[in-house]
Amino acid sequence: MRKLTVLVLMASLLAGAAVLAYAQDKKKAGRTSPHETTSAVIAGKKISVEYGRPFKKGRTIFGGLVPWGKVWRAGADEATVFTTGGDLMLGHLHVPAGSYSLFAIPTPEGWTLILNKTVKQWGAYSYDQGQDLGRVPMKAEASGNPTEQFTVLIEGTGGNDGVLKLAWDTTVASVPIMVH
Repeated sequence: MRKLTVLVLMASLLAGAAVLAYAQDKKKAGRTSPHETTSAVIAGKKISVEYGRPFKKGRTIFGGLVPWGKVWRAGADEATVFTTGGDLMLGHLHVPAGSYSLFAIPTPEGWTLILNKTVKQWGAYSYDQGQDLGRVPMKAEASGNPTEQFTVLIEGTGGNDGVLKLAWDTTVASVPIMVH
């Protein structure tokens, strides 16, 4: 009888886990914005960004869908995740190896990039400034061609240097990377 009870309990737990996994997959499948991971190796260290890629769809993006002066998740759905395999400088900010949520505050005058120590949060709804690793200014400029789908790029520029770019609509915001 004891073995039967244990088997029934195990079967129930497995069934519950299967239902939860199915629900999570269903949630991801129902997203309107695809998700992507982009990465680069700079000075032997892998840097990656996992993010949702919303489309412009004829909308006003900055100052409209993404309000000026407000913390933005820099993508869609979950907060964007920035991961570095080694210590680096993002602008003037020292970033130890690890994973962070990446947020931005766009303004007409320029952008601020935020690295937050709380990873795996939904959007910017529970964003806590007290958990910030730090903030750095980004250079924001008009792009030559509009970008329909939000895009994050990590580019090596030679040696230990690179650049992180956030591009959407007619704007490209960038910050230099230097790997230690």
